[in-house]
Amino acid sequence: MASLDDTVTTPHESSRTTGSGSLNRRRMLTVALGGAAAVTLPAPAWASADRRPGAHRPPTLTPHDRIVVAQLSAERALQHLKVLSEDIGPRIGGTDSERRAAHYIAGQLDRLRYDTTLQPFPVADKFLAQLSSPAGLPRDLNWQVGASGQAALDTRITAPVVDVGAGTPGDYPADVSGRIVLVDYVAAQREQLAATAVAAGAAAVVFLPADLVVPRRASAFSPTLPGSAAAPLPIPVVGVAQAQKHRLRALLAAGPLTLTVATTAHRGLTSHNVFGERRGRAGRNGPVVMVSAHYDSVIGAPGANDDGSGTVLCLELARVLRAVPINATVRFALWGSEEQGLIGSRYYVAQLPQPERDRILAVYQNDMVATSWDPATRYWLLSFTGESNRATDEVSAAARRLGYEPRISPVTQRGASDHQSFQEVGIASANFSWRGEESPALLEPPYHSPEDTIAKNISLERLQVSMELIGCAAYATARR
Repeated sequence: MASLDDTVTTPHESSRTTGSGSLNRRRMLTVALGGAAAVTLPAPAWASADRRPGAHRPPTLTPHDRIVVAQLSAERALQHLKVLSEDIGPRIGGTDSERRAAHYIAGQLDRLRYDTTLQPFPVADKFLAQLSSPAGLPRDLNWQVGASGQAALDTRITAPVVDVGAGTPGDYPADVSGRIVLVDYVAAQREQLAATAVAAGAAAVVFLPADLVVPRRASAFSPTLPGSAAAPLPIPVVGVAQAQKHRLRALLAAGPLTLTVATTAHRGLTSHNVFGERRGRAGRNGPVVMVSAHYDSVIGAPGANDDGSGTVLCLELARVLRAVPINATVRFALWGSEEQGLIGSRYYVAQLPQPERDRILAVYQNDMVATSWDPATRYWLLSFTGESNRATDEVSAAARRLGYEPRISPVTQRGASDHQSFQEVGIASANFSWRGEESPALLEPPYHSPEDTIAKNISLERLQVSMELIGCAAYATARR
């Protein structure tokens, strides 16, 4: 396994302008790789000229392709993913966890001697909670959940748990005073359900979402209680994910359960985009090739595949492309707060003057590129407009050279990732992702859940193929 240093050192302070306003550099935090050895995955085992798993023939690589694929290592990328997904965990836009991830990414780009910058932008307040138990909770799930902003915040409650099911007054036992209640969540009834719990003397409400249609699983959420905005409820109200719901009910069925619910309000938040740039021979005003991903995740999700996988693809390609001959400038972009509505990439594009937009040849956006879910056998080329462009054309050509034509989708219309921010203003961009054969909507069960972990949702083989496809495509674009 290729090794990384055990820690990341503090980079120099710098600032520059890349056509998107002043990008203020922030001091990075040291993040140790402690505990990373807990997960091991089968490593890809093929040479540059070997037929890849799932390919219909051996590759016919150009000399330039071989320069790239000979150096790429999914095992090296995995070391970054362990930091993001395991050491940091859920990376919620604007909170300290996302900031730690941003500084880790910036530190890696600094070590590779890229011109590295952070671009700050404001994001909305976040209301989060953490579940724990004096007896311990299963460690294969993350126990971060969402908290209501209209209920008790910055508080910590430890109490026995009782399941009141549908949560009507008739579902309550004789005395729930001082207990934490599990309640089935129904959006149209949420305020009445919370009010019933308060009237019964409950210490906290844990809303349990309805199960989604397979393979989907419900995510953790911050319940909104608009009627309580003026006078917040006196107890914490939180929303868990489907996987957490089933585990809590199983634990309670096995015997008495005591939980701790700790809520936190995160206010006045700033998220960051992270950039690493290497200027090509064409110079300051020459063309630009962008390789990008988002590094944040949703509440309770360690975000191993969504989108830790795309983030570490960028870091590994940055390592490989740092010294190869290029004509165009190569710019790696890691977006903050994508999960809140593409906020980071839209902010970047909005700040970009038209002459800077015109320099961009293609944006290769990588979102969920390594799932281990068996049915995710198709590598999708997703265009917001539904039309092909430089990004989709180059990846299609790389797929032909790698022998992967049957695994690649036709260009398919779909937004909902950061490529959309660029295509909305006419910049060639596309999103690349492993998904189910029938539709790009067919995503793996761990999607947006506490089970989006390395152990449950990462294939190094698919990550390696993704890196080869994007690496060959991006290098072909940048060197011409």
